[in-house]
Amino acid sequence: QVQLVESGGGLVQAGGSLRLSCAASRSIFSLNSMGWYRQAPGKQRELVAIIATGGSTNYADSVKGRFTMSRDNAKNTVDLQMNSLKPEDTAVYYCYGSRSGSDYWGQGTQVTVSS
Repeated sequence: QVQLVESGGGLVQAGGSLRLSCAASRSIFSLNSMGWYRQAPGKQRELVAIIATGGSTNYADSVKGRFTMSRDNAKNTVDLQMNSLKPEDTAVYYCYGSRSGSDYWGQGTQVTVSS
């Protein structure tokens, strides 16, 4: 079992920045992959950024150049730095992890970008 807890969401004006953080209940080295998804009202959940153990980070085209995912192995956290935010980035953001064929999700954190 893996528990994932997000923090850092909120309300920001367009062009602003927010930083999300995801804390894992176990070493992130034990996870096969880890990343962020988001779900806007009336839309399907979509990938934002993901990294597999030992691999590079992949970003959705819509966030490339604006969002950066980083990991702190000592703290077992994965952060998502979001810059140049747009109203279309408004969504609930979920931390994601996979291990041994199982998927794990955080409870989600709301990000609202006003125009």
